[in-house]
Amino acid sequence: GLFSSNYTETHYRDDGLAVTHSSMVNCYYHGEVEGHTNSDVSLSTCSGLRGFILLTDKMFMLEPAFEPENVTHVVYRGERLHFPSGTCGHGHNLSTINQGNVHEVLHSFNSRHKRDAQKTTKYVELIIVADNREYHKHGKDLEKVKQRMAEIANYVDKFYRVLNIRVALVGLEVWSDSDKCSVTQDPFTTLHEFLDWRKLKLLPSTPHDNAQLISGVYFQGTTIGMAPIMSMCTAEQSGGIVMDHSDNPLGAAVTLAHELGHNFGMNHDTPERGCGCGMTVERGGCIMTPSTGYPFPTVFSTCSKKDLAASLDKGVGMCLYNIPEVKVLYGGQQCGNGYVEEGEECDCGEPEECVNPCCNATTCTLKENAVCAHGQCCEDCKLKLAGTPCRESSNSCDLPEFCTGSSPHCPANVYLHDGHACHAVDGYCYNGICQTHEQQCITLWGPGAKPAPGICFERVNSAGDPYGNCGKDSKGSFAKCEARDAKCGKIQCQGGASRPVIGTNAVSIETNIPLHEGGRILCRGTHVYLGDDMPDPGLVLTGTKCAEGMMCLNRQCQNVSVFGVHKCSGKCHGKG
Repeated sequence: GLFSSNYTETHYRDDGLAVTHSSMVNCYYHGEVEGHTNSDVSLSTCSGLRGFILLTDKMFMLEPAFEPENVTHVVYRGERLHFPSGTCGHGHNLSTINQGNVHEVLHSFNSRHKRDAQKTTKYVELIIVADNREYHKHGKDLEKVKQRMAEIANYVDKFYRVLNIRVALVGLEVWSDSDKCSVTQDPFTTLHEFLDWRKLKLLPSTPHDNAQLISGVYFQGTTIGMAPIMSMCTAEQSGGIVMDHSDNPLGAAVTLAHELGHNFGMNHDTPERGCGCGMTVERGGCIMTPSTGYPFPTVFSTCSKKDLAASLDKGVGMCLYNIPEVKVLYGGQQCGNGYVEEGEECDCGEPEECVNPCCNATTCTLKENAVCAHGQCCEDCKLKLAGTPCRESSNSCDLPEFCTGSSPHCPANVYLHDGHACHAVDGYCYNGICQTHEQQCITLWGPGAKPAPGICFERVNSAGDPYGNCGKDSKGSFAKCEARDAKCGKIQCQGGASRPVIGTNAVSIETNIPLHEGGRILCRGTHVYLGDDMPDPGLVLTGTKCAEGMMCLNRQCQNVSVFGVHKCSGKCHGKG
């Protein structure tokens, strides 16, 4: 895992005063076992030794036997790790996972990581928040809680490296005096309370891409985590909640990786999707399986990779292209780890694996006459000319980026202002994505699906029941849509497949509406049998065009002028 240069730790005194500092202890290590090819090690030395050691055919867990001395340690086989079964609140299918050989899961992860290491890297600047119950659960020991959260981040970063995504920890907050938002056993309410707090309080004070709440509260039912789908980088929904459900922090790390996957746009690996996992269900399956238990999954399926690619193409994750200022890797700075850190001009890995002609692998300095060694704007050890394209636009709301002539890295990703017309004026840009009812119908029903006529939205969503609503009110009851907001409630479609394509627990809700002039209109909605505490994948997405000059915000059809896009365009003579 990575710490960013802007990394901060925050806790609260008994009088509620926030205490923030930027110091850190570098005691997190990734490595391999000498003399064993394809081995893998992830350890922390913060308080004794804790982590896992993976060999070709064996996997061992290592942790202190007693506290606080942490002198005596226990080593045990990975299959003995206690990891209770649980489900993700977002999920579409609640199939269970059986037991199997855990070391094969991690072995598969390790080989995949090495195979994909050369592709473009994206960076998630993450903040982890530990709630008050989590603080009390660990004996009100602030250092112990912080170490546990950092260890979770270390695992998550390791999981995502196979997808060429690095998770950089930019902040850690512990609610040591009291919770800053309502945290209850209802995961749905807790998620929305946390996301509201993040938007209003955390985001303005500490810039970041995504925030995850680690809770010591036991959520209702089998839910151990919840997150909105395709919400990465948004101010409103880029985050999730995770129950710290296992003695070993690896358990919460797997759940956090799963919820982060939903933020990225990954759906569950349901049987009908035919996902290639590399791990059978008996051996743990993959991270995006709907229900996790022992053994723990640590690899991503082919479906997850496809979902991620599709989301990035649509513009999800626009904030992930900037390279954060990396202060240190967990475990301290090291020339040869493949990441350019403070004091290094370049880093191409160990001397025996370095293929970069511009970098001296033994000293991590540029070779003679070399100006650069890494980056899309570096070629043949020289900077590309200013104006050279370095990142194409990914969709109609994205803008291309060009080399500056002074930096080897492509500038941070930029996109059109929220509220800007897109997709032949059928939609408006929101967080770099062109949201339309048509695209959402295709996502739910497959190719050939399209939005139903407006009367479907008005009739169905005026009911205020599970099948037609504008979300839930503050009391958790389904809210009726006003006529003007009907296109911001449950999406109504026509055409497409005979049943929803998003999962086995999703069913079609068909409504026939008679017309005054005779005949009927068929409206097709979706309902997912997940319980009342689950985010609804059938609700119209925020930012979707609901009328001319209007888009859905907070389940209401609001004027795009709230974004000031027309004023901005006027200042730029219609070219900005």
